Amino acid sequence: MAPKSRFARLDAFAKTVEDARIRTRSGGVVTITALLVIFFLIWGEWAEYRRIVVLPELVVDKGRGERMEIHLNMTFPHLPCELLTLDVMDVSGEQQTGVIHGISKVRLSSAAEGGKVLDITALQLHAQTDDAKHLDPDYCGGCYGAPSPPNAKKPGCCNTCDEVREAYAAKSWAFGRGDNVEQCEREGYGENLDAQRQEGCRIEGVLRVNKVVGNFHIAPGRSFTNGNIHAHDLDMYYHTPVPHTMAHKIHQLRFGPQLPDDVSSRWKWTDHHHTNPLDETSQLTTDPRYNFMYFVKVVSTSYLPLGWDAESSSTIHNIVGDAPLGKHGAHLGSDGSIETHQYSVTSHKRSIDGGNDAAEGHKERLHSQGGIPGVFFNYDISPMKVINREARTKTFSGFLTGVCAVIGGTLTVAAAFDRALYEGAVRVKKLHKS
Repeated sequence: MAPKSRFARLDAFAKTVEDARIRTRSGGVVTITALLVIFFLIWGEWAEYRRIVVLPELVVDKGRGERMEIHLNMTFPHLPCELLTLDVMDVSGEQQTGVIHGISKVRLSSAAEGGKVLDITALQLHAQTDDAKHLDPDYCGGCYGAPSPPNAKKPGCCNTCDEVREAYAAKSWAFGRGDNVEQCEREGYGENLDAQRQEGCRIEGVLRVNKVVGNFHIAPGRSFTNGNIHAHDLDMYYHTPVPHTMAHKIHQLRFGPQLPDDVSSRWKWTDHHHTNPLDETSQLTTDPRYNFMYFVKVVSTSYLPLGWDAESSSTIHNIVGDAPLGKHGAHLGSDGSIETHQYSVTSHKRSIDGGNDAAEGHKERLHSQGGIPGVFFNYDISPMKVINREARTKTFSGFLTGVCAVIGGTLTVAAAFDRALYEGAVRVKKLHKS
């Protein structure tokens, strides 16, 4: 038998003679409809193949010795920047008092005047305007019984009001307006402070902290630590003709870098409105002796882009060693991940004078006395880590399989439907003839 005949016997698609075929109008309509359905279903298969989904995983966070960035932006409409102090401390024993690095303050006009921006300086209680350069080179100001601060421009002396205040803080002494202090009277510290009593303040910037349990707080007055006691000089906060309060608005509070816009737009549930629940939160009070506390549970979160590979990512990350925390993967495409954090929060507020919540209908809820007015953020680090991995819903082979199934299934159904229409038309004709 010839080779051609052998292959012809294996043909599973036997052909019919052209003369045995019958073409009908209904068959043409069914064919066009079947083709439209096939194109529509194939487009759906293509869209499904191109669709990217997020596959969440929960693993134990095994990171060690890591640090974390806290991005903060808050407004205090009834407290001038001169009286605000930002402190950070954690369970490892590290303390950052009077934080300056990475943080700035924005002086705002009074709330009655619309809270407009007045000035921007580094976050320090006294924005020094006189660095004492005009003084006699031999001048050595006294520190009024306190030791000269280690950062004094002239060792053993206190030539500026700020250096006297530093010396007082080292001794845990209250400073007040600096009355009868030569340096402060020369610089007009008290007068400048009184002129700012009506102002508000916005604090913004980035804190870099250890990734352990800790807290940061914003409270009035200069802070100092004596042994295990952390305190603030509240003299200028309480003794004022203009009442101050710790009412505030949190414009933004997030842990770690912000997700890129293309990621947040693709994953609708990952934008900052969902991952940062304290954004645009306001707390109001007319009581200067009020304390606000936020208890934050931080969960480490990784976002792995499509095509991410662990080995190549690790190699590149070791090369890029000076990148900002969490942002080392933002510009590496499929080789880099985005390391950030999500958090949940509960809040509590109370008067430091104690009492109950009878005004809110809860007489049984009692508050203890003590503490200082301020806004406290206590953060705890979860031992678990969330990994959000991008993936396609189908492989390319799965896409081709779906296309074949769509074509074969649609044509089979269309053929059966066309056969039913043809048989029905033949039977109707036979009935009419009979």
